[in-house]
Amino acid sequence: MSEIKPINISNKFNAFDKTWTPHIIGELNEQHVKLCKLQGEFVWHSHENEDELFMVFKGSLFMDFKHQETVEVKAGEILIIPKGIEHRPRTNGEIVLNLLFEPKETKHTGTTKSTKTVHTQHWI
Repeated sequence: MSEIKPINISNKFNAFDKTWTPHIIGELNEQHVKLCKLQGEFVWHSHENEDELFMVFKGSLFMDFKHQETVEVKAGEILIIPKGIEHRPRTNGEIVLNLLFEPKETKHTGTTKSTKTVHTQHWI
């Protein structure tokens, strides 16, 4: 058994700079816990079989939906996106620090292919 110890989220955020690129920091019950820095607009996408949880640590995340008004998620808040709902995360230009909690098989941009699609997500 590996050593059980706390994960310092601030240190993990300091370990990378690239935006829209999730980094895995933990795993439990077939789920990955990921950190991501967000800035600007992402791509419209959905996840056919997986819900997503966004938790904002710093800044304000705006989540656009095709059939609903945009939702603002502020630092200290979470937003759960049910599977199959098309959405587009974006910021107002600032860097937003975000934690994602989702099944391990969740693809970064769902079935949408984009220059922002990340095919391999790394542990930090």
